[in-house]
Amino acid sequence: MASIGSQLLETPERTALRQAVGDLGRRYGSAYYLAKARAGEPAEELWAEAGKAGYLGVNLPAGYGGGGGGISDLAIVLEELGAAGCPLLLLIVSPAICGTVIARYGTEEQKRRWLPGLADGSRKMAFGITEPDAGSNSHRISTVARRDGEDWLLTGRKVFVSGIDHSDAVLFVARTEDARTGKLKPCLFVVPCDTPGFEYRAIPMELVAPEKQFQVFLDDVRLPADALVGDENAGLLQLFAGLNPERILTAAFSLGLARQALGKAVEYAKTRTVWSTPIGAHQGLAHPLAQCAVEIELARLMTQKAGLLYDAGEDQAAGEAANMAKYAAGEAAARTVDQAVQTLGGNGLTQEYGLGALLAATRVGRVAPVSREMVLNYVAQHTLGLPKSY
Repeated sequence: MASIGSQLLETPERTALRQAVGDLGRRYGSAYYLAKARAGEPAEELWAEAGKAGYLGVNLPAGYGGGGGGISDLAIVLEELGAAGCPLLLLIVSPAICGTVIARYGTEEQKRRWLPGLADGSRKMAFGITEPDAGSNSHRISTVARRDGEDWLLTGRKVFVSGIDHSDAVLFVARTEDARTGKLKPCLFVVPCDTPGFEYRAIPMELVAPEKQFQVFLDDVRLPADALVGDENAGLLQLFAGLNPERILTAAFSLGLARQALGKAVEYAKTRTVWSTPIGAHQGLAHPLAQCAVEIELARLMTQKAGLLYDAGEDQAAGEAANMAKYAAGEAAARTVDQAVQTLGGNGLTQEYGLGALLAATRVGRVAPVSREMVLNYVAQHTLGLPKSY
């Protein structure tokens, strides 16, 4: 289903980007994507073509092979691919989180080493923050980096790390000890996947997606000094430089799923006739689908706002908007896919229409990268000024 009025809300360049990416996604379509996912294979052909066209690195600096745009542009790429049936989860991770952090805080050598490959798709980088015992509480992260001469030794565990098996490196969130206070502070490290002591194991998932999820084991992984990204004493600032884009791109991911599902439901409701008229003429089906369209557009507006604020350097305001966008898009996607399945009845659960696979996929937008409950905690505390509840 096409965007409503996007020509008025976006620049001509972004409208053209939507059209071009949508055209690419439709050439592959959900049949290609689902076949790859069910075979346990990455969508390499689509990824490579999107990279060659400049879509994967549209947000990265032009001086390092990117398009020189912002997170708003990359969100368009993910949304349109998702709407066409190809929601590439690694777009959230490789160019959005890792690319953004390295572009903003990496050394010149780190930028030259990683950004061109992330931009053209020839290299991928995963992101590891979640831990078995920390959950949504990033202050409980127990993966620790300690100095050993000029090197670092990294030890800990991570879970739900996407796409390691087809990545060149992982950007890990760890903690280092403050020499003055003895307290642990967050820091970011780039760890190539072939580094000794770095092991990973696939987590069996019910998700139908080309990207597998992994748990990671880090046992005194020795890293050179230049594995550290940015300033050792500015970890939180650097971390949220990646987490806000993650929320914005997750919202775009959910929007793409919602639009894909709504498009299939509307087409079915227009043509499926059981009594004397197509089933879409009945308000019992028409009104819920119309409500889904409204909620999708509202979530899209919030996602656009979050992207504009982030690209303008308004990090605090972007944090609030990114959380709200992620929440709104996740809820809209879950309701839309559920209603799409209901509209198609038994056909909604067949592989032919591909809606059943979206039921699990929409849960991603509700539980990751931060649960909707934690988003509501954030809004209650930071937007409404209510007492902290946790």
